[in-house]
Amino acid sequence: MATVYIPTPLRRLTGGQSKVEVPGETVGEVLRNLDAQYPGIAERLFDDNGNVKRFINVFVGDSEIRTLQGLDTRVSEDASISIVPAMAGGQDGRGNGQRAPRPLTREQLMARVLSQIKEISVQDLASLLKQRKDVVVIDIREPHEVEKGQIPGAKVVPRGFLELWIDDLVRRPDQPVVIYCAGGVRSALAAKALQDMGYPNVYSLAGGYSAWEGAGLPTQKPRIFTPEQRERYSRQVILPDVGEEGQAKLLDARVLIVGAGGLGSPVALYLAAAGVGTIGLIDHDRVDLSNLHRQVLYTTEDIGRPKVEVAAERLRAMNPDVNVITYDEPLFSDNALDILREYDVVINGTDNFPTRYLVNDACVLLRKPLVDASIFMFEGQVTVYRPAVPELGIEGGPCYRCLYPDPPPPGEVPSCAEAGVLGVLPGVIGTLQAVEAIKLILGVGEPLVGRLLMYDALSQEFRVLKVARNPECPVCGDNPTIRELIDYEQFCGVPAPRPRTEALASA
Repeated sequence: MATVYIPTPLRRLTGGQSKVEVPGETVGEVLRNLDAQYPGIAERLFDDNGNVKRFINVFVGDSEIRTLQGLDTRVSEDASISIVPAMAGGQDGRGNGQRAPRPLTREQLMARVLSQIKEISVQDLASLLKQRKDVVVIDIREPHEVEKGQIPGAKVVPRGFLELWIDDLVRRPDQPVVIYCAGGVRSALAAKALQDMGYPNVYSLAGGYSAWEGAGLPTQKPRIFTPEQRERYSRQVILPDVGEEGQAKLLDARVLIVGAGGLGSPVALYLAAAGVGTIGLIDHDRVDLSNLHRQVLYTTEDIGRPKVEVAAERLRAMNPDVNVITYDEPLFSDNALDILREYDVVINGTDNFPTRYLVNDACVLLRKPLVDASIFMFEGQVTVYRPAVPELGIEGGPCYRCLYPDPPPPGEVPSCAEAGVLGVLPGVIGTLQAVEAIKLILGVGEPLVGRLLMYDALSQEFRVLKVARNPECPVCGDNPTIRELIDYEQFCGVPAPRPRTEALASA
């Protein structure tokens, strides 16, 4: 089966999927089978002679088929095929000497539009929302209008972005879409635009939000952003998978970073910049000169100061929206559960095995997602361990013990202090951890659950390996035997630290 990557303009034909598996021995056969699975693809790809349209490129791997054997290019079972259309805009000329038609009045325009679209009453919309979970309600009003209230669950989309975002908002072409404004005029025009784009089940809410509120139907007050917040997060909020609703999730989120070193530094900086409202930092170390080539939170003037103290100052200076909670203490089995349970997502940035197993087990017991990473010389790894939460519809993946049931013998795997690490490597890996944490908070994309992302800086290559949950795992398996935190130093075969005095080792 070849993997075909679908460009955004065609995803409404594939039910919103960005990639699909399609059989075939040649590129042409794969594309014909793609059309058989998702009708309508072929007419957008091929001209009347059956050739790929000249404004569309098709790649096998990283080679365009016109440089190979065209549609007869043979493909392997694990081949990747990318469809890459050109995008451009233009304007119509009026140089034919004909008199331009007289412009329509507002009343004539609205009469024409209303005769061509479908409207839905507020009562019918309320009933539809109770019957179906896949109804997409879109609020196209201005920010000052939305602040007065909105229909619960509605997605706020600036009118100027509606046509650009719709493919990301509607996963299936036949999905019901209801657009509303204040009174039903702007939504009617917007519904006509989407209808012209090929969305068959688009409705304008008759009477708009005024009618909904006047009928006494449920409303909600959205989070009100200050002018400074609107400007600070503007480039992020315009993303269709974020929006103001997503930014509100980030501001309400609580993320704990275990270890404020090489990995924790970029994680903390980017989460603070993104507007994660509460960031916890646990590290009992002080800034050392040897840290500065990779731990970008600190400067030469900070040498000797507690890391969490300096880090908190930097993050608060970067973004006053962020509440930074510091723990200048080691993480032990007797305090881990109390600290971790206060957070939504945990990020591990340490470089010692006792802490890795401790954080993993605590997250499984508390059912908290853990974004884990490790670095060594020129290589890095990133994954997400997410326990199952059936009542929320979350399927669990593997945990750290599923991959590594037992720690290596002491001294078998050297730490960064012993083997060294390229200074920029934790920047790459830590930034990827921040990305995964943000995806978990927003509920978007595909987190690295059950997948281990490998990075080799020397070859500049990424690889993704699939990892499976072990049903015999002692902590997350079907019949777990670990139900409380244990003595992890003894489990890992290393001397136990002196209580409350040993530093928490961070990468």
